[in-house]
Amino acid sequence: MQVKTFPLGPLETNCYVLSNEGKAIAVDPGGEPTAVIDFLKEEGLTLTHILITHFHFDHLYGIKALHEATGATVISGSDDVFLLDTEVGQGGMWGFPKVDPFTFTSIEEGDHAFMDLECKVFATPGHSPGSLSFFFPAAQVVFVGDLLFFRAIGRTDLPGGDFDVLKKSVTEKIFALPPETVVYSGHGPSSSVKDEQINNPYFSDFQR
Repeated sequence: MQVKTFPLGPLETNCYVLSNEGKAIAVDPGGEPTAVIDFLKEEGLTLTHILITHFHFDHLYGIKALHEATGATVISGSDDVFLLDTEVGQGGMWGFPKVDPFTFTSIEEGDHAFMDLECKVFATPGHSPGSLSFFFPAAQVVFVGDLLFFRAIGRTDLPGGDFDVLKKSVTEKIFALPPETVVYSGHGPSSSVKDEQINNPYFSDFQR
């Protein structure tokens, strides 16, 4: 499986395009997706699904346009739906633009498959109540949205956020993965489970 990163939108949200044997999925298209669409065409990839980690506006801006351009099914959890009735989900806060309305299919925690590859979907609340993480065991990669960043964590002061719940999600779900698992976050550089266990100030004493 190949992973291509596209920082999109006003907050440079990482949109990830995963590809395998001519099929592709996108994770969190947070801005105008022209670059993603061009990449899919150049590589001859068919986008089958758009996976959404959570319903904060900066992860949603490109969903409608990408869906209309590709016909890909939009997938997300259902526990963040209430956010779409707030500025946190629909946009408009802090002077940012509104999100174009979109439809989606809800998914539950458990074992699923995309691009003919196994995907374990984890409910990882804390940054938002409905935050999901997507783990692909064969490639040893996990997409966590804004749950966990390179040596940092997501904010918990927005509606439904909870610091203690976030820490529990990270320790019980993400840190239970193999240490070499690459962690792809919603913003900034990637990391690994082992690196965050050792170096993230919210979870370690910086022991070597």
